Amino acid sequence: MDADIIVAELTADRAPAVVELCRRALDLPEDAAEAPAVVDALWTRAAADRPVLALGAYRGAELVGALVCSVAGPDPRVGHVDLVAVDPGQRRRGVGRTLLSYAERALAGLGAAEVLLAGNPPWYAWPGIDVRYTPAVCAALALGYRQDRTAWNMTADLSYDGSPALRPTEAAEARLAGQGVSVRRAGPADLPALAAFARSTFGGAWDAELAGSVGREGAGCHLAERDGEVLGFAAYGSSRPSWFGPMGTAPAAEGTGIGGVLLRRCLRDQRAAGVDRAQIGWVGPVPFYSGSAGARIERVFFLYRKTLTAQQ
Repeated sequence: MDADIIVAELTADRAPAVVELCRRALDLPEDAAEAPAVVDALWTRAAADRPVLALGAYRGAELVGALVCSVAGPDPRVGHVDLVAVDPGQRRRGVGRTLLSYAERALAGLGAAEVLLAGNPPWYAWPGIDVRYTPAVCAALALGYRQDRTAWNMTADLSYDGSPALRPTEAAEARLAGQGVSVRRAGPADLPALAAFARSTFGGAWDAELAGSVGREGAGCHLAERDGEVLGFAAYGSSRPSWFGPMGTAPAAEGTGIGGVLLRRCLRDQRAAGVDRAQIGWVGPVPFYSGSAGARIERVFFLYRKTLTAQQ
């Protein structure tokens, strides 16, 4: 580690400086543009339900690097590095490695036995390291991380009226209504039923993402129900306005077209809000999103894992 680099915990008042650093450091324009929302989600909002630590690397008084890490909510033995940003003029000078080494020791002190360079849902920036961020991949390998998964995002093009992602849903909604299924926008009063449905049907921890989508500016959620029973939902904007998800349909309702209707209702909302390319994050069912919205795989991520030693 470079002795000239001083690592210190960052307080909330340093968030604007971290945002500006991310705007310079994130090479992909879409990432740089959404730096304020990313930092807010990872640092401010995530801290409400899990331990979060923000670290800054300084050369003298200059902030040259930043890292945000956290402990997994369901399993405190797992730590996550959620964001690393290094000033472009300081790359290959040990800043990223110093921050990661410091984070490993800090997470070990919080009880973590291993560290993932992977998103920590429900508040995450990206599933892992975008394959185009070559310096980050090199740093992970140099520090002994091993790749254990690959993930991807899909993109739905909302930039033109004839996009498959914006296909009308009125006819499908009328057909569903004939089967007793109603589709509508969800409101805050629906949150308990939505959360219960998500937990019982899919497990996981979608409660916070739903709470971050329903009734919040720049976000939203649509649901399908029959006789007051939730059959499916689709949400967007929980972490940032351009991202779609989560969504889910009851197994008994699969194949009815509910999922495609809910998806495109959300995408139309995002288009109306000025989003021209919606990111469907950490995708599982690729054929569904391709068929329902013409979405395509566009971003691929490597996810890394490292077991911590007693010395750390």
